[in-house]
Amino acid sequence: MRRYILVSVFLVACMFTMNKESEAQVLDGIYVKEHVPARKQVPYKFLREADVMWTKRIWRIIDLNEKINHPLYYPTTRIGDRMSLIDLMLWGINTEGITPYDATEDDRFTQPITRSQIEVAFGAVEETRTYTDESGSEVSTTFKNEINSSEVKQYIVKEDWFFDRQHSIMDVRIIGLCPVRFYTKDDGTGEGEAETRIAPVFWIYFPEARRIFANHEVFNQYNDAERRTFDDIFFKRKFNSYIVQQTNVHDDRKISAYTLGLQSLLEGEKLKKMINDYEQDLWNY
Repeated sequence: MRRYILVSVFLVACMFTMNKESEAQVLDGIYVKEHVPARKQVPYKFLREADVMWTKRIWRIIDLNEKINHPLYYPTTRIGDRMSLIDLMLWGINTEGITPYDATEDDRFTQPITRSQIEVAFGAVEETRTYTDESGSEVSTTFKNEINSSEVKQYIVKEDWFFDRQHSIMDVRIIGLCPVRFYTKDDGTGEGEAETRIAPVFWIYFPEARRIFANHEVFNQYNDAERRTFDDIFFKRKFNSYIVQQTNVHDDRKISAYTLGLQSLLEGEKLKKMINDYEQDLWNY
């Protein structure tokens, strides 16, 4: 009888171990992804001040409504290890120590902000609303809004273009990224249409965020086995944008301050052509 009990216990233990092993071997795919999670950003080449013979700072906008920029906007809710750029930035701020800076102050990374200030910028604050119930009595309800990352429809990119005479090339370095939130706001009376508002949320220092951009992949609609990272998207300029501002003597005023509509886009294209022409004019053919 004692021998029978020992054998039974042994069989139960074996079955438990086999079940644990089968659970551990469950893999959502055909291989373990090791390349992208272990990647590091490609370091910038060493640059001396004496090698920079020309530089120009510009600000441009990445519009996420454009099809080429959709990989930065989707998925609007996290799918496994896939997330949008804004969700990755928020994750980096919460868990990886990325520092956000106040976008209402300036774009020079002078005023760090806290998580609670980011929630306020996203409208994730407590609200009290009063309504009349069936008995005719007024009832007040307090609730807290959640961060809706899908409201981010644009990014402001701050970057420096420069000519490196040591390597004889025109190059660019992104300095900062700022998500821009589009949201609707009513007057609280329930009458009339809600007004669409635009507000920058925060700035991040791009070189600091490159380490998390480099090991998080972006969806590739043509091949799931060959996905780029967020750092690849920016490093290889795989996005579309338009210029909205440049350094100038008029307090770095925006293009929209002295042009309207189509003229603003044409002025931005003029600046883009100016940068390209500067490089071409250095060579004789």
